[in-house]
Amino acid sequence: MQLKSSEETASKAELIWAITGILVVFFAAMLSMNIVITALPVIVSELGGTQIQYAWVLTGLLLANASSTLVWGKLADMYSKKVLFQAANIIFFTSSLAAGLAPNMEFLIGARVVQGIGMGGLISLAMAIMGSIVSPRERGKYAGYIGAVLAASTAAGPLIGGVTVDTLGWRWCFWVGIPLCLAALVVVHTKLKVPRYGTPGKIDVFGVILLVTGCSALLIWLSFAGTPEFFEWISLPSALLIGGALAVIAVFVIVERRIANPIVRLGMLRDRTTILAAISSAAIAPALFSCLLFLAQYFQIGRGFTPTEAGLMLLPVVGGNMLGALITGRLITRYGKWKIYIVTGAIVMSTAMFGLGFVLGADTPIWLIIGALIVVGLGFGAQMQNLMLVVQNTVPVTRVGQASSLIAFCRILGGAAGTAILGSVMAVAVGTSAVAPTNGTNPVYAEATGTLFLIAACITSVAVFTNIAIKEVPLRTTV
Repeated sequence: MQLKSSEETASKAELIWAITGILVVFFAAMLSMNIVITALPVIVSELGGTQIQYAWVLTGLLLANASSTLVWGKLADMYSKKVLFQAANIIFFTSSLAAGLAPNMEFLIGARVVQGIGMGGLISLAMAIMGSIVSPRERGKYAGYIGAVLAASTAAGPLIGGVTVDTLGWRWCFWVGIPLCLAALVVVHTKLKVPRYGTPGKIDVFGVILLVTGCSALLIWLSFAGTPEFFEWISLPSALLIGGALAVIAVFVIVERRIANPIVRLGMLRDRTTILAAISSAAIAPALFSCLLFLAQYFQIGRGFTPTEAGLMLLPVVGGNMLGALITGRLITRYGKWKIYIVTGAIVMSTAMFGLGFVLGADTPIWLIIGALIVVGLGFGAQMQNLMLVVQNTVPVTRVGQASSLIAFCRILGGAAGTAILGSVMAVAVGTSAVAPTNGTNPVYAEATGTLFLIAACITSVAVFTNIAIKEVPLRTTV
């Protein structure tokens, strides 16, 4: 198959419009995930939720996101990426509307699960479309744009969420992204042109069910094990969950190796670059997904800040993320080298997180927290999109959807696992299942957050070793 360059598949104006439409809906999706970070303490308190449910508002979304990402990626290699992108957009804004109408925590978590399915499509398809219309060498620049949009939505989300809770009420946090989704539907429909390389085929539904079941069992175990109101780490329920999860995953591997059209081509994991990048993507995820969620509790419940003030305090980490993504993306496009950035990013990010873990408490100077969070963001931004770029460079364009979704799956599953683990640790540390009210100061939450950062730093430090082990390969100049 002769592949075309991006200039041959679309004019410059069409490419700019296409990228703009993708970035708009990508921003709306990521905004909706991050906007609840500062609103969540108020939401859970008002709906009478528990500390475990607090974590599962994000964990449920990330689990559905991760599980559906592989399906969307597989579909992207067989059908129209444009049509799939639009379908994911519709699922996303419909579930966003439902989440804002939630009468209780169970309904809210369910709506967030459906929202995660739509989000999984938007994220993986955005990467797959980018990989189909832009060459890897030029993709560094556009990957930087995606990283910047991610950082901007992460920055704007907590702040907008805080202001919305303090003014309109928390339900509006789920509705503010709907106009952006509708606008993106129009832009993408009229402007996006994506070359189609794959051929239609059957979807491995059984494989999807096995994967979701196995991952869900593991996350449930990570969430509830060790908490007094549920069960101990070493207990019959723990054994059943772990044993069941491992058995289901083993069956999943057997099924995927034998069928003709698997949801995951396990052969991709035999590639050294892909497996190492997948591990790194999972390891760094808690630095952004999980830590921001519990920093919102730290500032509101542990330090007595308002939701708006808490949103402002999260800007340093996402500002650093934006700078890291933009600068490294530009440098990669200009010079073609990428390994130095992902290795350096992993080292500085983990170092800053360990530092925060040791000093974070009820009386930690704010300037110290801000400085450390900027460094964490810089390190994360230097890695996230660049790890995706590295993997896309190793596969032909006909499999870029699966490769993109595999890395996105590992990243999001790592975030879900990190959130589940840290949520369980927080529940044990604060010694109660109910979330404390937000109209006071509870130093227990402040001290517990330091412990969470130490645990998260240990997880993210894995990326230092895996990034060093990745072999640098020159980036292609064609799609």
